[in-house]
Amino acid sequence: MEKKLIIAVDGYSSCGKSTFAKLIAKELDYLFIDSGAMYRAVTLYAIRNEMIQNEKLNIAELINALPMVNIDFRYIADRKEYETFLNNENVEDAIRKLEVSKYVSPVSQIREVRDKMVELQREIGVFKGVVMDGRDIGTIVFPDADIKIFMTASPEIRARRRFNEISAKGQEVNYNEILENINYRDNSDSGRKISPLKKASDAIELDNSDMTLEDQMKWFRNILKRVRNEN
Repeated sequence: MEKKLIIAVDGYSSCGKSTFAKLIAKELDYLFIDSGAMYRAVTLYAIRNEMIQNEKLNIAELINALPMVNIDFRYIADRKEYETFLNNENVEDAIRKLEVSKYVSPVSQIREVRDKMVELQREIGVFKGVVMDGRDIGTIVFPDADIKIFMTASPEIRARRRFNEISAKGQEVNYNEILENINYRDNSDSGRKISPLKKASDAIELDNSDMTLEDQMKWFRNILKRVRNEN
């Protein structure tokens, strides 16, 4: 039996990390965890409970509420993938809306929020056989991950992908607003003091600006083969 691995997929927002990581998990029959979805779920909780008023986040109130925020991932047979549940409610679609995207960066910068999410992520990965995507998986959550991938693409391409994704769900969306949000999140994620977005020293960079999903999977299979041969 082949050794089960921990595979960390980090990178900028809307790079297609989740789609790529899901394909890897499916091919290897591993558990896929979208760590960004966890921060989005906390953000959705804050919005629903009116902790964000006049575009200002009540940090103290959110910290106090964290014990009441329960997040887990459940396999949905109809969609054949794991989806995000917040306090026993499937919020996979709700957490992808632009309103959540607008506030997820400030929420994710709160140390107490990150501490709780990292703890949950490490609990999930303890048995290995996990593909987890996010922004600090290879640097903070699993610094000893067997494979670390850092994904990037131009902001314009990422905005177009996000626009197409949201439009396909029948939601009205503005491309320029998405591009503005992506640039804001890039600066915020890279510049924050707590667990900033950065490439781990031993991560392999993947610029998928001009790559199809199949191109990316071929690239990954070569990496996987090399890692397994080394072990």
